Amino acid sequence: MRFIHTADWHLGRYFHGLHLTADQRAIIMEQLVPLVHEEKAEAVVIAGDIYDRGVPPVEAVDLFDEFLQKMAEAKVKVFYVAGNHDSEARLNFGGRLMREAGIFVRGRLDAQMKPFIIEDEFGPLAVMLYPYMEPAAVRAVFGLTETMDFERAHEFVLAASRKNIPEGMRTLAVAHAFLAGGLSSDSERPLAVGGSSNVSPALFRDFSYTALGHLHNPQRAGADHIRYSGSLMKYSFDEAEQKKGVLVVDIDGEGKASSKFVPLVPPHDIRRIRAPFAAIEQDREKYPASEDYIEVELTDTGIILDVFNKLKAIYPNLMHVLYPNLQHEGTMRGQNGQAVLKLTEETLFAHYYEDMTGEKLDEGQQELVHGCLQEIYREARDAK
Repeated sequence: MRFIHTADWHLGRYFHGLHLTADQRAIIMEQLVPLVHEEKAEAVVIAGDIYDRGVPPVEAVDLFDEFLQKMAEAKVKVFYVAGNHDSEARLNFGGRLMREAGIFVRGRLDAQMKPFIIEDEFGPLAVMLYPYMEPAAVRAVFGLTETMDFERAHEFVLAASRKNIPEGMRTLAVAHAFLAGGLSSDSERPLAVGGSSNVSPALFRDFSYTALGHLHNPQRAGADHIRYSGSLMKYSFDEAEQKKGVLVVDIDGEGKASSKFVPLVPPHDIRRIRAPFAAIEQDREKYPASEDYIEVELTDTGIILDVFNKLKAIYPNLMHVLYPNLQHEGTMRGQNGQAVLKLTEETLFAHYYEDMTGEKLDEGQQELVHGCLQEIYREARDAK
């Protein structure tokens, strides 16, 4: 059986105030859908976090609906589970009806956890869908009283559900979890608050292939047949150097799985640029203008006036400007609030200047600041 393994679409995502649905649509409709046909895939597996939040915007729901419709028309099966970003109840809606069209979803845990058994050229294959499994939810669904962490919760559900798989049958597991040893990034919402949410990859070793979601960086998880596909596209500047795409997976008649990574290229990349302002402004060969989503890290030690607008003329989709060399401890830290109130504007500005540049005002600068403040005071008096 050949299928596409993908995850963490986060449809409806906002990135620094910018709606990414148009970019997501371009990737899904112009690259992923054609790839399904080119690879002659029999199924698409989405391992959670279909949406970016429990109540997604209408455009995001419409996009996913359009994708499912195209897959159903092409007789390509789709298997997907809820991630920690999804609303399990909303994602589960219509699940029983959609099976008729080859769309299989498990938005929430159930006590039965039966496999979906499908046929390929080699015979039957059991597909196990494991949505995000929080310990409290596992205890509630299965009526357990014991205290458990994420490791124990997954161990219990996997052991219970595997009893439903006919002996000797090839298996595909789809899960949304943080497996121990995985490499995470800034845009992933933590799965647990207080205590480890890591799960041992060994729990999934007996499946022919495990398609994982949650970690946005494509990677293996303890074995070649246990993998994260990574997210659909980059969702933080921390992911700027990551390659995004999907996995094309084959499971042969013996249950051996092999996979290849196929990159997806978004309409706008997410990039970081680190350089002095003058170099960025003057060297178009090294720093060409771009409509990518950009974060600029300036290596300058001094403040540059109106720098954001100057850089935005080169990078229309500029998101951030950072000054790492200006991040000093500063003279104002640790000062008593009442003491600060007693400082003059002139002294406050001198402290601010030193905080931002790491240097003290020289005599000429002090005279300039004094003159400007006197002019401000004079205008304020004349306005009364």
